[in-house]
Amino acid sequence: MKKNILIVCGGGHGVACVDVIEKTNKFKIIGFIDKKKKTKDKLCGYKFLGNDQKLKDFRKKTNIAFNGAGHIKNNILRKKIFYKLKKMDFKVPTIISPNAIIAKTSKLKEGTIIMHGVLINSNSMIGKNCIINSKALLEHDVIIEDHCHISTGVIVNGNTIIGKNSFIGSGSVIGNGVKIGKNCIISAGSTVLKDLANDTLYKKK
Repeated sequence: MKKNILIVCGGGHGVACVDVIEKTNKFKIIGFIDKKKKTKDKLCGYKFLGNDQKLKDFRKKTNIAFNGAGHIKNNILRKKIFYKLKKMDFKVPTIISPNAIIAKTSKLKEGTIIMHGVLINSNSMIGKNCIINSKALLEHDVIIEDHCHISTGVIVNGNTIIGKNSFIGSGSVIGNGVKIGKNCIISAGSTVLKDLANDTLYKKK
């Protein structure tokens, strides 16, 4: 039997989450919680159920919710939603597209979504509340810490560590064994072949 699930935040990433969640065939989406939308609105055929204050009401109908907030310029909203759901004792599942390939020796923590076409190789570890976006490739022994976004088409080579809250832009390549610090932003199409300190803004070279 499918389990009821709420999606909190109905922006662009929330739309992308819908298709992945539907294709897992594990959940029934009962609607969106979003403070900026009106209850008469719909997204991907699902109703907006109200703002954050309605979460308490819907906690009686389901104990499962997913974070639909994205992470580009920063992940402040995404982290806020994740911790709010945890504080309210919602279960925030790990969502894995059936079109992704995940090595059985890899580990994924709660609240992370693995989008369509992702490949994660052996002994990799993905932290909490991460987005591993469409067609990203994570090689063996990669560590992605909590609250990161690995964007579309990114290649992360083996033995790489990416620190908490970091964003890796679309089409970037991270070299073997590179250590990227916390709170880093890597612009789209970059090639990173050396370690980066915390809080680095790295632009394409």
